[in-house]
Amino acid sequence: MTDERKDTEVGSSAAEPEISTRSAGECDIEPGEVVEEELVEGAPVRKKGIYLLPNALTTASLFSGFYAIVSAAGGVFDNAAIAIFISMILDGLDGRVARMTNTQSKFGEEYDSLADMVAFGVAPGFVAFFWSLNGLDKIGWAITFIYVAGTALRLARFNTQIGSVDKKYFVGLPSPAAAACVAGLVWCFHAFEPAAWLTFLTIVVVGGSGVLMVSNVLYHSFKDLDLRGRVPFAAILLVVLILVVIALDPATVLFSGFLVYALSGPVRALFRGKSRRSAKVGK
Repeated sequence: MTDERKDTEVGSSAAEPEISTRSAGECDIEPGEVVEEELVEGAPVRKKGIYLLPNALTTASLFSGFYAIVSAAGGVFDNAAIAIFISMILDGLDGRVARMTNTQSKFGEEYDSLADMVAFGVAPGFVAFFWSLNGLDKIGWAITFIYVAGTALRLARFNTQIGSVDKKYFVGLPSPAAAACVAGLVWCFHAFEPAAWLTFLTIVVVGGSGVLMVSNVLYHSFKDLDLRGRVPFAAILLVVLILVVIALDPATVLFSGFLVYALSGPVRALFRGKSRRSAKVGK
């Protein structure tokens, strides 16, 4: 084949139009870019990029969870527990900020769920394991895995139940509350010498929190509280009193408060079961 023949074939192939497999509604995606489809006035519109503010708060929550793991590995357990509580605050802020600024997105929801898995699943599990459960060999990591797996299942179930359950209640113990129970326990007793009773308490709290997260026990979500409406003047005095009590002994107060909340679900379910049985007997 001559060089002229080769040039002719190359030129003809280059001139042929490329066959595109993209549909008419698709847009070009730059490498590393995020493209989401949103409904604008009922019509689907594709937008590139992510919202900075809510995702920055989610990233900060993820960082706090990661810091808790690093601190626990270094034996600084009080800082690890505090970092988990900071993650809780940031996790509560990112969703509210997104709703207030109308910057909700599918990317933000997925990113928030993954960050929650680290901050409220892996981090508390590692902190409890390094603090107390690592001396139990296989039992220790088994209890830790129950908690971590319970968090993953809880988050997956929550993501699939959005919009299909009563907003007044959570089905199962929320993962931030479970993480607060574990972190509060470590924060309260991190200076204590290792003892059998403390190890047993850790097993109960860590394992129990993991089981409650995947249970069908209902927990009040407090989403029916109207934080934007007017309230009596005494309400602000109650807020001041709560802050003062927490400031006196943050570790004990937070651990006790979240432990009561974790137990409120089973206790409420128990009384509901008794009332139903009494009603059947009365009939």
